[in-house]
Amino acid sequence: MTSISNHKPPPGLLLHKAVLYDFGVWLMLLGREQAFRERMLEPARLRCGESVLDIGCGTGSVAIAAKRQVGPDGTVAGLDASAEMLARAGYKAGKAGLDVTFTQAAAQNLPLPDATFDVVTATLMLHHLPRAAREQCSREMSRVLKPGGRALAVDFGTPARKRWWAPRSSHRHGHVALESMIAILEAAGLKIVETGAIRRNLGFALAMKSG
Repeated sequence: MTSISNHKPPPGLLLHKAVLYDFGVWLMLLGREQAFRERMLEPARLRCGESVLDIGCGTGSVAIAAKRQVGPDGTVAGLDASAEMLARAGYKAGKAGLDVTFTQAAAQNLPLPDATFDVVTATLMLHHLPRAAREQCSREMSRVLKPGGRALAVDFGTPARKRWWAPRSSHRHGHVALESMIAILEAAGLKIVETGAIRRNLGFALAMKSG
């Protein structure tokens, strides 16, 4: 299910051309996107029946992977500022036969109540936001987490190299140093419980909200 609303675009890079984006990802990952998304989710240690929010969900690949992991008793919601990306996400979830809710919203102002989710993820999206917006996003992640809930941030540690065959949208990757991810999560009142690398130039920080 996809909910689209008209609103002023938030600060940061807004991606469009969703089908081209997915094709570029498929090329870069040599058709192994599902395994890559599952690997990014590993630090969160998702369990059956948990509720998950994926911020900056794009075309829904991480949200769909999360839904497969939490099972029919779990719930997954994806939010993104781009209507085009959300439409593609809804199509992909429907094709997979998975119930995932997609909503158009800015990462800095989540239209969700406090203490709603067991896990909140922000994968490969913080680099699209300016510093102040990243800090706002982290505060919102903390706000919507349940006590004892987990926040997972994954991003490029160094700028991605440009590839001649990738679509233009994939050339715009910035980077967020692991130390910066740790700092903004801690500033939002979250406790870092694990950090590390998903793969070369791709780091993660897992944080928890105190009970």
